[in-house]
Amino acid sequence: MKRLPASFWLLFAPLVLWMTAFLILPYVRVLTQSFYTVDDFGLLQPGFSLDSYSRFFSGPLYYGTLWKTFTLSATVTLCCLLLSIPLAYYIAFKATRNKTLLYTLIILPLWVSYIVRAYAWKIILGEEGVLNSLLMYVGLTDAPISVLLYSDVSVVICMVHIYTPFVLMPIYTAFEQIPKALVEASKDLGANRFTTFRKVVFPLSLPGIIAGATFAFVLSLGDFLAPILLGGPNTLFISNIFQNMFGTSNDKPLGSAIGIILLVIVLVVLEMSARAEKRFSSLESGR
Repeated sequence: MKRLPASFWLLFAPLVLWMTAFLILPYVRVLTQSFYTVDDFGLLQPGFSLDSYSRFFSGPLYYGTLWKTFTLSATVTLCCLLLSIPLAYYIAFKATRNKTLLYTLIILPLWVSYIVRAYAWKIILGEEGVLNSLLMYVGLTDAPISVLLYSDVSVVICMVHIYTPFVLMPIYTAFEQIPKALVEASKDLGANRFTTFRKVVFPLSLPGIIAGATFAFVLSLGDFLAPILLGGPNTLFISNIFQNMFGTSNDKPLGSAIGIILLVIVLVVLEMSARAEKRFSSLESGR
């Protein structure tokens, strides 16, 4: 077996040290802390106890919030896909001029701070905001629609706006890699646009679609700012509970257990996504 040169290790060592110090060791600390307990004075007691995990899976608030987080994250992912696929298809196959400009306009929100975009939706969706004022001005409503803000609806709208560029980019890349000759051949054989998309474009772009959906689901699963800024008292993500456990509740073992559970879920989702991408990529390359 050929030995790697010393220069390789010199270049590789900073990355290893960085990953160890800021990723591996913190996760090891969180994992270890999840087995601790808290005494009556709020102090951590080292040991090995499954009490935090038992409390999580036996408490309706915790696993119920986790299920609600799954539901809202899936809703955000679906909405992002419904927006991204047509937009990416138009830019890749229909736009003949200003293609770069259109793509830049879609990813332009990534250049703006997350908090700025979230507060912008707070201004738009508020009872005295832009949208309610417009609806009352044109006579569609007589009073402000309160459900637009501090609800699940406002959280989903904000997240869809924030994460759609993350979904569109891999989908657009997948569309661009499809040989245009295949699309033209499908049309020459009599297939209409829908059949061409269903039989040619969609199967070939599945790896990019899966990657984009994974981005949206994982990112929204761990989001805690949008529920705080735009969600109401009943809109709570599991990441908000995780945050509270390290703050006002001062229950670090339970917070650590929630963090480890979220980490395992994310790793499972990423593994399933990687397997699906590999499967569809191998199927298409074998055709």
